[in-house]
Amino acid sequence: MSLANFRSYQLAVQFYREATQVKLPYHLHDQFLRAASSIALNLAEGSAKGTPKDRTRFYRIALGSQRECSAVLDLVTQPRQPEIKISGLCDQLGAHLYKLVHSS
Repeated sequence: MSLANFRSYQLAVQFYREATQVKLPYHLHDQFLRAASSIALNLAEGSAKGTPKDRTRFYRIALGSQRECSAVLDLVTQPRQPEIKISGLCDQLGAHLYKLVHSS
């Protein structure tokens, strides 16, 4: 599978680029960026695996990293505060990853 045609991967790259712009406390910022990059990297590596079981393993890791990013955003978003753009992107990415994991 070409990464150029892998929509989930392209969305993960977009998410990472947006993540670099988010202002967070230092201890969360580093963790957030590592988790955000892990999503794209695990999708790329998983897409190259030869068996569905191997692909699913990497897609599950990517989903775990997405959930970690979502948790960081939950920690810094105040109740009743309008959602920032990246939260919606994170949710959309999570839906893609969930489908990848459960359709393999």
